Amino acid sequence: MKETPEQIFERGGRDNPRFWSRFSFPPVLADATVMDVGCAHGRLCVDMALAGVRKVVGIDIDADAIAFANENLRRNYPQLVGPVEFTCADLRTYDGSDFDYIVSKESGEHFLDFAGMLAEMGKRLKPGGRIYMGFGPLWNSPYGDHKMYKLVLPWAHLVVPERIIARRVSKLWRKPIELISATGLNRLSLADYRRIFHESGLKMVSLAANCSTHPLVRICSVLRKLPFLEEYFTLGIFCILEKPREA
Repeated sequence: MKETPEQIFERGGRDNPRFWSRFSFPPVLADATVMDVGCAHGRLCVDMALAGVRKVVGIDIDADAIAFANENLRRNYPQLVGPVEFTCADLRTYDGSDFDYIVSKESGEHFLDFAGMLAEMGKRLKPGGRIYMGFGPLWNSPYGDHKMYKLVLPWAHLVVPERIIARRVSKLWRKPIELISATGLNRLSLADYRRIFHESGLKMVSLAANCSTHPLVRICSVLRKLPFLEEYFTLGIFCILEKPREA
């Protein structure tokens, strides 16, 4: 059964502490200015505001999610109206800048122009500001298709021809799909992400993978250390990037 917006919001409250625990250096949120890119229904923004940020902006292209976030804020967190702002927009068209932190939770694999999005984030950071980004599953991992294609077997999305996947998704979604990119996955490999990070002009403060204590994730963490298997057993990545300070 599909989750309601309310259920997604509540689940976020349980997930957010785990999200922060996967970074080596958690941000100091007190009195900070923060942007949440891909904020969805807004729970991370609300939690950061309750933790003492001065201003948090949640941005997402999902109009329904933003509508829920604004109504939920007004109805259930009236004390946060002002410090919290939700807007439905593409980051490339957003004018705000000079944030202490930019956060992106479980969105990176959906950025079709990942390099472009990272560049846009960098433009909106203060010198010395940091990006906290965590996402997965990566495309080359066992279920990098997010199981949305209903292919059942792990890694099946890597070998099934795109035209067959498009046909299957069209039937499942009851609308024509011609390319996998239309399902909202960028299909980038771990090597692609590393290259983009390196070329971004941002300093890599930390990069970690498979940040979970689940037994299956631990097994994947062992297997990814073997030659040629890193790409296929890296499930998700969590990184901190820093904008260089002005000379």
